[in-house]
Amino acid sequence: MTSPAPTIGQALAQARDAGLARLDAQLLLGHVCGLSRTGLLTNDDQVLPAAQLARWQQLLARRLAGEPVAYLTGRHEFHGLTLHITSDVLDPRPDTETLVDWGLELLARLGRPARVLDLGTGSGAIALAIKHRCPSAQVSAVDFSAAALAVARANGARLNLDVDWQPGNWFENLAGQRFDLILSNPPYIAEDDPHMPALRHEPRQALVSGADGLDDIRSLVRQAPQHLVAGGWLLLEHGHDQGVAVQDLLRSTGYREVDRRLDLADHVRCSGGQWPAAGN
Repeated sequence: MTSPAPTIGQALAQARDAGLARLDAQLLLGHVCGLSRTGLLTNDDQVLPAAQLARWQQLLARRLAGEPVAYLTGRHEFHGLTLHITSDVLDPRPDTETLVDWGLELLARLGRPARVLDLGTGSGAIALAIKHRCPSAQVSAVDFSAAALAVARANGARLNLDVDWQPGNWFENLAGQRFDLILSNPPYIAEDDPHMPALRHEPRQALVSGADGLDDIRSLVRQAPQHLVAGGWLLLEHGHDQGVAVQDLLRSTGYREVDRRLDLADHVRCSGGQWPAAGN
C-alpha cells in the first residue's frame, strides 16, 4: 500500500529527523513550494503534490550528501542582495559580510568618490554589496574563471549595479590602475586541510592556496602597493587561525595601521592595512 503524501509540516519534521538543519529544510522546501518561511508555517497542513514531493526528496538527498543550499536553490542572500549562485562560484559566507562592512567604513571615512577593486570576485558578492551601499564608488572586479565572471556579470545586470567586470589572474590586466580600496576573499585553505572533503561541491581553485593556504595572500600583499593610491587600503579575508600570519605579512611589507575584524563566531576573519604616502 502506498504511503500518503506528507503535508508541509510532516515533510519538515522528516527532514529534521534525517539530520537536516531547520533553516536548510525551510529554504529548500520553500524553494520547491514557492513559499516563504512564513508561508510554510501558515500552510503546514497542505499536502505536497506528487511533482513537488519528488523534487523535495531529490533536493533533500543532495543536501544530506553535503551540497550547499545555494547550489540547490540557485540563490543566496548576501548583505541585503539576492544573488544567483551556481557551482562555478563559492557559496558566499555570512562571515564575508565582515569584509564588506569594514570596506564601507573606510569609504565613508574617505568622504569622496573612491575607486574600489574586488579581486577573485566569484559571484560578485563583495563588489555588488559595495556598489549597492556606496553608489558613488567606481567598482571594478576581477576573476580568473570565465564561468565565475559570467555569474557575476549576470548578477550585476539583474540588480542594475554598474561594476567593471574584468577577466584576469589577480592584477595581471590592471597595469597602471590604482585604487583607494582593494578587497579580496582569496583562496586560503591548505592543500591537506582535513575539512576539504566537506567542501567537495565547491570549486577547488577558489579554496586552496598552497601548503599553508597563504600563497595567494602573499602574492596579493606583495603586489597590491603597485595598485594602491597613497593612503589606500588592502583588506583580506582569511582563515580563522591565519590572522597573526597575515598581519605579520602586511607589516613586514610596509603597510601601516594594520588592523583586524572578527567574524560572527568572534574569530579574526579579516586583516588589512594602509599603504603609506611617500615619505611616511
